[in-house]
Amino acid sequence: MKARRKPAGGPKGRDADVWASAEFKRLSVGLEKILTVPKKAVEKRATSLRLTKGNKGLETSIETLPRPVLKGDRPGGKMAALAEPATRQQAAVRQDFSVVSLFSGCGGLDLGFRGGFKVFGQEYEALPFDVVWANDINAAACRTYRKNLSDHIHCGDIWKEMESMPESADVVIGGFPCQDISLNGKRKGIAGDRSGLYRAMVAAVKKLKPKVFVAENVKGLLLDYNKESLKQIIADFEALGYKVTYQLYMAADYGIPQVRERVFIVGTAEGVKPFAPPLPVRVKGNWMTCSEAIGDLMAAKEDESVNHIWSRAAKSQDQGNRSIKANKPADTIRAECHGNIQFHYELPRRISMREAARFQSFPDEFIFDSKLRETERQVGNAVPPVLAWHIAKAVMDCLA
Repeated sequence: MKARRKPAGGPKGRDADVWASAEFKRLSVGLEKILTVPKKAVEKRATSLRLTKGNKGLETSIETLPRPVLKGDRPGGKMAALAEPATRQQAAVRQDFSVVSLFSGCGGLDLGFRGGFKVFGQEYEALPFDVVWANDINAAACRTYRKNLSDHIHCGDIWKEMESMPESADVVIGGFPCQDISLNGKRKGIAGDRSGLYRAMVAAVKKLKPKVFVAENVKGLLLDYNKESLKQIIADFEALGYKVTYQLYMAADYGIPQVRERVFIVGTAEGVKPFAPPLPVRVKGNWMTCSEAIGDLMAAKEDESVNHIWSRAAKSQDQGNRSIKANKPADTIRAECHGNIQFHYELPRRISMREAARFQSFPDEFIFDSKLRETERQVGNAVPPVLAWHIAKAVMDCLA
């Protein structure tokens, strides 16, 4: 029988087995500590970034984990007026897959597909997707997109801008308008002028012939009054030769401090590996809470330069009289709240746009280039970047 190999650097002789056993136990305990993150540790890490106004703009102080260092900044110092957003400074990565983005808004879905950002103390690695063309009709959303992502967004009517699309793309993504599908909307389904724009996405897929497409919309798409609309949407994409699946996702299951349910429709071309939905990273009872997400902003003064501004709308019935809870995720951040966004769980005011952006999982370096009402619309319409990142990782598996 072969003698058991002793770990390098350990004692020799009769003490070797005792040492090996102790060393194995030590390493096991260390590994357990790495894999098991106590809730208190998560809370501490999530609130390590403090947002305050300094002489030159946004100033941060770090308690546990270092924040990403922006260009022209030093740890613990002041950012140079956020001239170069962190979302532009992604780690070098091969851009293997071209992406065309429709109904891009401020860029939440696109940021998730690109990756390379940090929020709540966690790094979301850069992904091999290169968004080569994007479009939105809202001028303010396009300004925000250019400020944080790139200049390749085409601002205007999708049917008019479609001529400028490239000849092909590996992936097509987009959150087509939900106003006619939403429970709070007109409920016209795809017969409505807004939600009927899904046909532009069908036309883009037909033209570009991507390997995969991803379409996002509200939970209302799965309700009975939209049954025929969903059936038609699926049929139109299947007619192009795609295997189409859809699923409802809870944002809070993916590390986002918000109760937000959204449908993702994914199509894969013939010969492409079928799409497998990403597995949740949290479960109810362990969802990130409001206090974990925005507790470090309690003492921050109002500052328009970093979107830390809030509505002064008085309390009103229903939506206008809701408050978030410190020990729970936020309610769904809506686009058309008309200033009636939720009240803070402790402070005598409504939540700020920066706080709302955090509930949507945007990094603090992502600055919305608009006034309060338009920022409300952009934040509420966006796909949470962290949820988009998880979807993008699953799309990567299709393309591997």
